[in-house]
Amino acid sequence: MGKLNGQKEMVTPVIRASLEKQGYKIIGSHSGVKICRWTKSQLRGRGGCYKHSFYGIESHRCMEATPSLACANKCVFCWRHHTNPVGKSWQWKMDDPLEIVNSAIDLHTKMIKQMKGVPLERLNEGLSPRHCALSLVGEPIMYPEINTLVDELHRRRISTFLVTNAQFPDKIQMLKPVTQLYVSVDAATKESLKAIDRPLFGDFWERFIDSLKSLTEKQQRTVYRLTLVKGWNTEDLDAYFNLFSIGQPDFIEIKGVTYCGSSATSKLTMENVPWHSDVKAFSEALSLKSKGEYEVACEHVHSCCVLLAKTEKFKVDGQWFTWIDYDKFHDLVASGKPFNSKDYMAATPSWAVYGAEEGGFDPVQSRYRKERHHKTTH
Repeated sequence: MGKLNGQKEMVTPVIRASLEKQGYKIIGSHSGVKICRWTKSQLRGRGGCYKHSFYGIESHRCMEATPSLACANKCVFCWRHHTNPVGKSWQWKMDDPLEIVNSAIDLHTKMIKQMKGVPLERLNEGLSPRHCALSLVGEPIMYPEINTLVDELHRRRISTFLVTNAQFPDKIQMLKPVTQLYVSVDAATKESLKAIDRPLFGDFWERFIDSLKSLTEKQQRTVYRLTLVKGWNTEDLDAYFNLFSIGQPDFIEIKGVTYCGSSATSKLTMENVPWHSDVKAFSEALSLKSKGEYEVACEHVHSCCVLLAKTEKFKVDGQWFTWIDYDKFHDLVASGKPFNSKDYMAATPSWAVYGAEEGGFDPVQSRYRKERHHKTTH
């Protein structure tokens, strides 16, 4: 194990320059924040992200950050083109969690203030973040003070959506309640996981399975996040279904891979990007295999993303309750008493439900399409 407070800087000058070029704001020696395109979109009233449709977050009040830019995988679809550091354990200098939260909010709000064309009311809301997606890049759960950082966010009534890459089961077990805990399930077999995630650990498969098992002990909302890569993992339907019983997640998000351009570190092309119809077909087939345990609850067509939800928990008298009552969640955390995912669920609006004509697009928002001036031949 690396020392908890090593002398090495995680972010070298070369890594810093590369990440800053991609729009990151680096915090201290190992954290980062970046404004999400959907935050910008909802600030301008042009639509929210899939988490707005599935879970009711206010996309314009969401901050995307990480307390650890380092990761234990080198996934083929990583949108960072592997410019971030890698490691199996914490071996770097460690910054104070309170300083990380303060700096993240400060840098996030500065980026929002620089935006043009935002109505004043929405701008003021955006300057007071209510959600934090701990999913920007790297592996947030590697940060030794992750629980203190989560506590600080909750103290400010900022909800937490934490994504882990399923290589640190012991850290998952030690994690305090978060609003929603995601595990990336990028493949369903040992061979395909090795090919897609390119993990550093030799015992990566055992770590992966143990990470899924750790979810069963969590009382708060848990999610498998499946990223479909055509030609890599879309044929493993049975193997994916077999993973359901291991972690028994509340939700399964199924999303088509986002193509981030070619690079020396990834062989992905547009051929590997599935259509929304492919994602729907895959989701429906998984639902069918579960024999009613999971049903397709929501979709966000723009993100090529579909949500399966556990029927017995989140479907009440034919109505889906995939949304979150955020005030209730924060009250429950503050009470210090045990609570579970059903205690802070809220009704899903009709426009977000699977099959609705809106396709998960909030009708209060205005759809925006760039004008494309193509030459036409007559």
